[in-house]
Amino acid sequence: MGARPAVYVLLCADGSLYTGSTLDLWRRLSAHQSRRGAKYTRGRLPLTLLAWWHPATLSLAKSHEARFKRLRRAAKLAALAGSELYGCALERAAAPA
Repeated sequence: MGARPAVYVLLCADGSLYTGSTLDLWRRLSAHQSRRGAKYTRGRLPLTLLAWWHPATLSLAKSHEARFKRLRRAAKLAALAGSELYGCALERAAAPA
């Protein structure tokens, strides 16, 4: 699969939310899980991927990331409960069986 811009939201073990943007979502998640990701997440493992979306460009992804980070926690959670965010389809990991 080619590079595709994404914005993602992680739930950290301490209950906090982490939002990031990347061109390769699965590589970035692997980096977070192996403590090579953001300094913020290194001490907050394990991490759970809550949701992600794919803006058209990396520049737009970074803009969405910044916009989402400015929201209060309750507004973030409400936004994640919907089916789209900033005009992009919101995707979620399948719940464990």
